[in-house]
Amino acid sequence: MRASFALVAGLAAGQVWAGCPYGFDKRSDTDHAKLQAHANIRRSLPSSTALSSGTPTPSSGATDTKGIFLMNRIAPGTSKLYISNVDGSDERELLSDPVFEYHASFSPDGEWITFTSERNGDGNADIYRIRPNGSDLEPLVTTPYVEDSVIVSPSGRHAAYVSTANNMKANIWIRDLITGDKWNVTDIPITASNTSLMMGYFRPAWSPDGEWLAFSSDRNTQYSGHGVPTYLGLTGWETTQELSIYVIRPNGTDFRKIVSKPYYCLGSPKWSPDGKRLVYYEMTREDTYNAHSEFTLASANSTIMSVDVATGEDIRVEAAGAGVKVFPQYIDNNGTIAYLLKSNTDTEGFYTTSGQFVNYTGTVRSPCWSPDFKQVVYEKTTWVIRDAYKQLYSFDPEWDYRFTDVFPQYSSVDDRVVITQKQLGNSSIVTFNTTGGNLGLVYDPSTADFLTSSETSGAAAYNPNWSRDGEWLVFGVGFWFETRETSGGWIVRATANGSYSEVLVDSAYSIENSTVLNNGFPSFSHDGKKVVYRVWGSDTATYGNKSEIGLRILDLETKKTTILTTEWDNLPEYSPDGELILFTRKTSTFNYDVCTIRPDGTDLKVLTSSGANDAHAVWSHDGRIMWSTGMNGFRYECALYDNTFQPYGQIMIMDKDGSNKTPLSDSMWEDSMPLYLPNFVL
Repeated sequence: MRASFALVAGLAAGQVWAGCPYGFDKRSDTDHAKLQAHANIRRSLPSSTALSSGTPTPSSGATDTKGIFLMNRIAPGTSKLYISNVDGSDERELLSDPVFEYHASFSPDGEWITFTSERNGDGNADIYRIRPNGSDLEPLVTTPYVEDSVIVSPSGRHAAYVSTANNMKANIWIRDLITGDKWNVTDIPITASNTSLMMGYFRPAWSPDGEWLAFSSDRNTQYSGHGVPTYLGLTGWETTQELSIYVIRPNGTDFRKIVSKPYYCLGSPKWSPDGKRLVYYEMTREDTYNAHSEFTLASANSTIMSVDVATGEDIRVEAAGAGVKVFPQYIDNNGTIAYLLKSNTDTEGFYTTSGQFVNYTGTVRSPCWSPDFKQVVYEKTTWVIRDAYKQLYSFDPEWDYRFTDVFPQYSSVDDRVVITQKQLGNSSIVTFNTTGGNLGLVYDPSTADFLTSSETSGAAAYNPNWSRDGEWLVFGVGFWFETRETSGGWIVRATANGSYSEVLVDSAYSIENSTVLNNGFPSFSHDGKKVVYRVWGSDTATYGNKSEIGLRILDLETKKTTILTTEWDNLPEYSPDGELILFTRKTSTFNYDVCTIRPDGTDLKVLTSSGANDAHAVWSHDGRIMWSTGMNGFRYECALYDNTFQPYGQIMIMDKDGSNKTPLSDSMWEDSMPLYLPNFVL
């Protein structure tokens, strides 16, 4: 059958969450409650619940592009700057024409507020300044790359900021506001670091005399996940962050580390008024993940610390106790420090070490107090989900970038796109035409006939894949990610019109203490006769049992299953010509790589070698490979993000032999799930 707009919109009344498209599933009562709470928060916002039934508005100059580039982005839906008195009174919007602004700071003389804006396109972070009364808006640096965390020097002549220009990694830059000259102070010989390790630089802060810049950096630290140990690293694949505090002169000399602590994150340094101390937050590396996940935020903690700049010693605890305390700043000459407690509860707000507390409505982030300590500027964010086909900034100007839900795949038979409607629905499989209309429901996991009605809660239908003739879709139904060792996953195929479905590979609701496997992420062979998929067993993580891990191929005619690999592999996809299978492998304790192998198990090739996570690879329409990478590192301090899982993820493309790696996105946010739709299919 074909589902009407009203039918699919109704799917959104079920369980919904706007986190990572491939990030978190729990089935315990406690964690399920968290999932439902998250869903309720999301649905209370003015969110789009389904694709538009009409054709999306073409972007400016869209007729000159090669087509549409669909992708998913995990980022706040809105972000507005506000300014108020320090007691919370007289709150007002800073800009009369807000678009999407964040990370504001006062200039030392209080005459300007600098900030980041995406007014040139969703995902394109540039830096601006404006008067505190909302007048004299002025761009400072606008490029296709990320510019963020801008702060003006005490003299008013220079602005320090973070940019990914030159090497796609976060570095500290300085711009002369009079001459317009710009220079990089961290990607230079004196600061050279191990390029196989993390190497980002974040949140610069000028010393009161303008002679120094303080900042945080994860340079020379290992990419590492989170969670508990397995036979091959930790359970959580999302990269965490270990930061230290550094200083450097504006001309790039006298670079030195001030304070560091192994397996901890020390971030967001700010100077004391006399320039003798730096205040910063400190948390375990593990908690940098917990601090930006709604499901684990309540378990995370940090401490506000300070250190003597000259010696790197006399380290003091300024504010302790439970909760994530971030954005510390001295607010008077007596050593009083203000900070944000991030909790998503009534306790969230601005605190001071002298005992004040100011609570605001909404989600408030990245506060900065004025030099006279009378005002504070901050952003308020919401997580309204982007409309399907919402225009995004086109990092590659030859393509018209648009937002989509997850796991998009195209079929040329009827010019249809299939997705998992996760952010905009209840993780059902739906299809639509290439301009976003004529929405049709294929499969709703809440109606799975191999589960009881109580068991379907939390089930999701992931990774739909077309047969070459366009008649069938194959996908996984069940429970994924952190529950794959305890819960089932079925391989299901359905007719493209949703009239019929059947289980191809069986599983069970509970697979604990059994040999039953969790099966998922399938793909049809080019002739539609075989399906490749990944398996995971109940003791895989602990023992690495080769009999219950890796990729398998099901022959649909003989029903025979062949073991293709016995490693930590996932997300397989046949190439359009059937010659290769593309997949992701955990190749070491610390990272994942994109690989190819022939269907007979020969000619294994590892195509990435960044040391970071390279994963979620798919074939492009022209036989190249697109994937999400962490190779360029974080763009911002990990713990300061919200409701995301891999905020460093950016989209790249390469030839099928691994050559010609080229970035397709460069934003502050988690970008993934790409699909090209050339003009000839629109």
